[in-house]
Amino acid sequence: MYRFAKAALNLTGRASRQVAVRHASSDLSPEFHAKYGTPLLIAGATFCTAVWGYVITSTGIVWNLSPVGKVQPKEWKE
Repeated sequence: MYRFAKAALNLTGRASRQVAVRHASSDLSPEFHAKYGTPLLIAGATFCTAVWGYVITSTGIVWNLSPVGKVQPKEWKE
């Protein structure tokens, strides 16, 4: 178990160093997010709203939100 934990920590340390080096040398991320971030967020929110609007109004799903008044006790049989 000790060898497994030591190997896992070694892998995570190595992976975190690789990610740090990758992010330090990348100059494309800030430009992409500055250029396309807001339109992508708006498009995603619009798509999500449209899909849920369709599901709620057109699919015919019965949304039984509250069972109050709908559940009746059965008659007692002797």
